[in-house]
Amino acid sequence: MIVVTVNDAAYKISVSRLRPFQTVIASGIQQAFETPHVYQNPDPVKGGEVQGFVKYVCAVAPTGAGKTVIAADLLRRHAAPCAMVAHRGELVTQISLALAREGVKHKIIGSDSLRRNCVQIHMGELGYSMVEATASVAVCGVDTLINKETANDPWFKSVTLLVFDECHHVLDGNKWGKAFAMFPYCRVVGFTATPGRADGKGIGTKEMGGSGIFQVLVSGPGMRDLIDEGFLTDYRVFCPPSDVDYSKVGITDTGDYNQVKLRQAVHASNTIVGDVVKHYLKLAAGKTGITFAVDVEEATKIAQAYRDAGVPAEVVTGDTPAPLRANIMRKFRNREVLQLVSIDILGEGVDVPACEVVSFVRKTESFGLFVQQWGRCIRLMITPAQAAAWGSMSVAERIAAIAASPKPYGIIIDHVGNVIRHGLPDAWRALTLANRDRRSSGKSDAIPMKACTECTASYERYHTECPFCGYVEEPAARTAPVYVDGDLWELDAETLKALRGLKAAVDTTSPPIADNIRGTYQGQGALNRHFEKQQAQGRLRNDMALFAGYWRDKKGKTDREIVKMFYLMYGVDMMTAQTLKTVDAVELNNRVRDFLTRKNIVSV
Repeated sequence: MIVVTVNDAAYKISVSRLRPFQTVIASGIQQAFETPHVYQNPDPVKGGEVQGFVKYVCAVAPTGAGKTVIAADLLRRHAAPCAMVAHRGELVTQISLALAREGVKHKIIGSDSLRRNCVQIHMGELGYSMVEATASVAVCGVDTLINKETANDPWFKSVTLLVFDECHHVLDGNKWGKAFAMFPYCRVVGFTATPGRADGKGIGTKEMGGSGIFQVLVSGPGMRDLIDEGFLTDYRVFCPPSDVDYSKVGITDTGDYNQVKLRQAVHASNTIVGDVVKHYLKLAAGKTGITFAVDVEEATKIAQAYRDAGVPAEVVTGDTPAPLRANIMRKFRNREVLQLVSIDILGEGVDVPACEVVSFVRKTESFGLFVQQWGRCIRLMITPAQAAAWGSMSVAERIAAIAASPKPYGIIIDHVGNVIRHGLPDAWRALTLANRDRRSSGKSDAIPMKACTECTASYERYHTECPFCGYVEEPAARTAPVYVDGDLWELDAETLKALRGLKAAVDTTSPPIADNIRGTYQGQGALNRHFEKQQAQGRLRNDMALFAGYWRDKKGKTDREIVKMFYLMYGVDMMTAQTLKTVDAVELNNRVRDFLTRKNIVSV
């Protein structure tokens, strides 16, 4: 797979509204198209590797990074007919408004009502409309698009750039794939926050081991990068206990929970509705929030419970008429409504910077859905004047402005254990366009989460006590690293003695060799294997020292926190790691080396 990782401004181009990191992503897309690559020949007859220019690029940027703004700028600068495809009406209107702000006239390929909604939104936001039926640029709803007759419409053959919103939907042969096939002469750019799908199907070409269309993956700054740089807000997470029993809720071929069984489990709860309201009032009273529910019935109950507690709330679903939804969203921005109770509709792609709180009441196995819903509350809540100057401010100035803003951090209230299942969404995960096991969200060094039994706050398990209330939970036992998350200080004396003995056996210069093979080829082979093991261990231990140094010197972590982090990231404690056989030591070393490389840490 070809991956273009862009993390500096080496390829900056002239753009209009883009912030610096958005410019970097746009530059990476341009670089991907203009640089010759070696890739698998899509011709099934010729096959093999070929060198040339690719046509289909997937760009990955975090939720809240402004992918619509980047896409609108690409369309604005393209000097030929082009189109952007989205799969829901509210996303079409969002893209249309972004183009209008860029001064780009465009037509809407969608229903008459959708076209009218776009015009109304332009007039309400800008005072004029940029929707024009004869424009060469189009914003398309995928369902309307794939049912259009193209034979007598020359516009389709003239399009040379096609942009997909939420491109993780695009597979060869599904409706997004059919939309792709309608434009045979164009380059394609797809935008997504999470290229991985819950069903495990990759969005790369078949030649790359995927089930989609893309040949190149462009990866820009991640969510944690944007938080640290002051382009997204940080967050706090709470995981209240719940009485919902998920033991009989299985996983379907889609890679997510059986929705019928999931609804039944939630409906059987005696406390979940009251818990949602109680913890919102306890942790985030007066803040604007989105609550993600499992179905309309449960959403209606939750919204009514909010109202009964004096919290203005509305239900928003895919069937909510567009004018009514627009009115509800306006009230939400104006704080006339404090809670939107949604059934997935506000999870993907929708820009809701007014949201300060996300409440999870819909359990999901889909990492992509989890990240999309999480991202609703980490967008900045700043003034238009601040937004205009944001890219030119220093990191310290942005961080200070966020701290002084109405939303210094987003709040996640997770009633269903999504964050315990998936880990934090801003941890590094390997990106791929290939198919994978549908239960895997990608190789990750994300540290597992823990919910404090005293205050319900959620935190990464490397902490030796709850960082919010100071509560220390006693381990179940001290006889093995698994019971203490690799904390060597928590192990009993006998367990530590045994681990030290195993390490000493690796370090000895004279390994035990049976008398009957001493001095023979077999004996020399045993010595050679021992020496190879020591060499592998030397490299591993050097990188483990660099790992510890990074967390101690750069991040201020204690030794106990560092050994727990190592165990939680790699599944082996630091003492046992120094006893591994050669092949396992090399594999672990490669994983640690990958971490160090991403942090620009090298041996001197």
